[in-house]
This record gives sequence, C-alpha cells and structure tokens, in this order.
Amino acid sequence: MISEQSTWTGSTGAELECFYWKPDGPIAGIIQVVHGMAEHMARYAGAAEALTRASFMVAGITQAGHGDSAPVKGFFGREDGLETLLDDIHLFRDHLQSAYPNVPFFLLGHSMGSFLTRCYIQDHAEGLSGAILSGTGHYDKASIHMGLLLCGIYITLGRGMMPCGLVNRVTNAGMLRRIPDAQTPFDWLSADRDTVSEYNRDPLCGFMFTAYGYRDLFHALGRMSDKEGLNRIPVNLPVYLFSGEEDPVGGYGTGVRRVAQDLRGAGLQEVDMRLYKGGRHEMFNEVNAQDVCRDTAAWLYKHLA
Repeated sequence: MISEQSTWTGSTGAELECFYWKPDGPIAGIIQVVHGMAEHMARYAGAAEALTRASFMVAGITQAGHGDSAPVKGFFGREDGLETLLDDIHLFRDHLQSAYPNVPFFLLGHSMGSFLTRCYIQDHAEGLSGAILSGTGHYDKASIHMGLLLCGIYITLGRGMMPCGLVNRVTNAGMLRRIPDAQTPFDWLSADRDTVSEYNRDPLCGFMFTAYGYRDLFHALGRMSDKEGLNRIPVNLPVYLFSGEEDPVGGYGTGVRRVAQDLRGAGLQEVDMRLYKGGRHEMFNEVNAQDVCRDTAAWLYKHLA
C-alpha cells in the first residue's frame, strides 16, 4: 500500500487535509470516503489498508470544521454550511476523477458522511459506479424541526459559534441505553475497547458542534429523506447499506431498514443491506472489521463494470 497525505483547497478556499491510500498494483476502482461527525480521515487507515489489498484506491478529505486546520470545530459557515460540505465533496471527486479518468468510482459515507452522501446523490450521482452508506439512519420530521428550532434560538441569542451543549445532550441521549457495561460516553461507537480508547484520547474527535454546525446537520437530515430528492436519484445507481444491529444511530437496524425501503420506494433497482449481529456504530472499527472490509470489497467487485 502507498499512503500519501497532503492539503487540498476546498470550495471556500480553506486548506483541508487529504489522504490517499493506493494499492501497489493496478487500481481496480476508487473509493472516496466521506467521514463522520467529530472525527477525521486518518481514522480510516485500517479500512483503507484492507481495501487497497483488494486493489482499490481509497481517498478523502478531512471536512471543513474538522481536523487541526479548522479555525472553529463543528462550524461550516454562517450561511449555506451544508452547501460548503457538499461542494467540497463534489470538487474533491472532480479532482480524483480528473487524475484517474475511466476508473470506476464509488462514494462511501459513514454516519454524518452517509447523510451528506444521501444528499449528494440526489443531484450528482451521474458517473458514480455505486454509493455505500455506513452507519446511516432515519429521522422523523418532528425531531428535525425541534433540532432546527433549538439551533435557531442559540443563533438568535448570538451563541451560534459556541459549542451547543443542549443540542449535543438531546441528540446523544440514549446512545448507551443498550450497553449496560459502558465505561465511556462513546462506547456506542464500537465493542472494541482499544478503538474507543483511541477515540477518547484523540483531541480531534468527540468535540461538540456549534449551533451553526448542528443547524447544517439538521438541514442535511431533512434533505436526505425528501421525497422529491429521493426521486431524483438515478434508479440504476447501486446502493449498499451496512451497519451494526446494536447501532443506536441506525435505530438498532430499524432506521437502516427504513432508509433501504425509502430508496427502493423511489425506484432504485439495486439496494443491498447488511446488518452485523452485535456490531455497533463504526463497523470499520469493530471487532470483526476484517469481515466488514471483505464484504464491502465483494460488493464493490460486483459493480466494477
């Protein structure tokens, strides 16, 4: 595997970290990773190593509002923050596809990254060989409306740039409900204690979003399930959803099934889903991560054509 790290200029002119993991031999396909909330791309090195052994190139940017270079963590903009995130995804995709034309190209979004991916494919699926959604979920309109209302109050009071403790508590309530032996607030991420310990020690992980950042996240939650948007996704785009059966973000499987149902209801012809018994939120960092990578590679191979 060849590993490279550099910087890349995003849609707003911000310098963002970017990572490339390349196989030693020919590249069968490219996977652009869209990482999750309050983390960074370096955490995908293990999954990337496994996927490069299967001849895939893996690449991604540490998103705006994340990483060492973020002026304010959990903040994407006072206006159109969601569009900034989606524009960065699109521009980095153009960058990769220009460098590697005619190579099958896949988008893989985890958690918040899966929400952004679901928004993105409503308008930019053309040219993708497939989309992979890891640790995704379903959210009802009432919850989204309440979240936007709380964020709006913070912003109106001039606290939009501050960590939004109230929304953070509300959105994370109940995450540990089915983990009676939880030792940290983030045990819902993985059953692998080393993974959770590393996450807790990492100063670039686990931070609170600002009220502006949460506002943009709630906008994404609303847009990704919008019926008109779902109907814009090409029906021939293959989509693969995977999650742990013990993932609270996916409603312990219920929300993942609902997302698959909505995609099929929009006419998509190939929607595959896998729920891993005992798995939590970060399946690429679970105790059976090698199985997850093997299954993901197998799905990718099916869609190289």
